[in-house]
Amino acid sequence: MAEEELPGVLILDIGGTHGVLEDLVALLKKHFHLITMKEFLGNKEEMSKKIQSIFVFECRPTIDRELLQSLPNLKVVGNSGVGVDHLDLKMISSFGVKVTNTPHAVADPTADIGMALMLASARRLVEGNVLNFLGPSYFFGIPHFCCDRDDLSESIFGMLLQGKSFRGLSFQRHYFYDSLLFRATV
Repeated sequence: MAEEELPGVLILDIGGTHGVLEDLVALLKKHFHLITMKEFLGNKEEMSKKIQSIFVFECRPTIDRELLQSLPNLKVVGNSGVGVDHLDLKMISSFGVKVTNTPHAVADPTADIGMALMLASARRLVEGNVLNFLGPSYFFGIPHFCCDRDDLSESIFGMLLQGKSFRGLSFQRHYFYDSLLFRATV
């Protein structure tokens, strides 16, 4: 399919501090003709007819009424993140535009991080890492540094999770810990 036939997608920029990641750009180019905000603002009249979607990456570009009014063929706003709090859904839908996101994309990694933080706290891994780099002479004379116990089998861990993250944690709890307390809200 020629690039002219591909639907246009508006992005803030490619690479840099606030732009879409290079690896993601390669994927997007397979399905869309990428139009940066700079190109769009430089030639609004021509570019506005080509743009059928906006790809929001790290809350950018900002979707406001003026932008939506300038894009007559806009069909969808694709958000690369989980939440859509930064988007005015009512205003966007009033233009007949759909909004997408990736609601379950980070549920398992969030549970993984939660488990890692609990274990790091229980085993004082951060302090151990500091000791590893600075050497034992840095902590000479500080007896409370050593862990009280080597066995965590009788320990109880706890965490509060919201959303889908508790499912990943529940799976990990089943295989690794018998007494892991958590409260999840969905």
